[in-house]
Amino acid sequence: MDYQNRAGSKFGGGGVASQSATNADRRERLRKLALETIDLDKDPYFFKNHVGSFECRLCLTVHQNDGSYLAHTQGRKHQTNLARRAAKEAQLGRKKDEEGYTGANAIQVKKNVVKIGRPGYKITKTLDPITRQQGLLFQLQYPEINPNTLPRIRFMSAYEQKIEDPPDKSFQYLLVAAEPYETCGFKLQAREVDRNEDKHWTWFDADRKEFWIQVTFKTEREERYSGVPGLGGPRR
Repeated sequence: MDYQNRAGSKFGGGGVASQSATNADRRERLRKLALETIDLDKDPYFFKNHVGSFECRLCLTVHQNDGSYLAHTQGRKHQTNLARRAAKEAQLGRKKDEEGYTGANAIQVKKNVVKIGRPGYKITKTLDPITRQQGLLFQLQYPEINPNTLPRIRFMSAYEQKIEDPPDKSFQYLLVAAEPYETCGFKLQAREVDRNEDKHWTWFDADRKEFWIQVTFKTEREERYSGVPGLGGPRR
């Protein structure tokens, strides 16, 4: 600061600064010091809007300059909200990882995919002529599936789903997902699935855009003696 030419000061010497000038100089020094230690580009809650102001996405406050935002981050409101956010993330069991997200990209946006309906499908009952195991063969058509996308499947118990209430433990569900199609579910008997490679497999025909799923259930004897050595173990 230039303290010359002030009332009561000698030529070439520093005069007594006013209270407002002292505060402005202090804020400027603190801002420069904070910028040396804090990288705003790595702050997940720092955002510059279209009018040139700065926003705190955590506290939903607006600031005219970066110095005001830095002062806000050291305040009670921001620190309290940080503590609340950390406690919430710890309670939900989510691990905070900010690497790879800077500035306006720090907030992860939920992927928004426009669904185009359910796929066509065909279900065929199967019966192994040797083991007499019953099964189902699913054929689903995905003519508009996204490139480099493979359908995925998942078995869900009756207690995981939220559609039928109360849940019936006699059934389970087979879910098939492939973007941009809606996830479809098939209601199956709650029987144990034979996980051997020749009994349970999936295959996607990239040329015909058709997804095949083979599900084979264990026999009643295998389900009853499952886990007993020599009785219900997997066949080799």
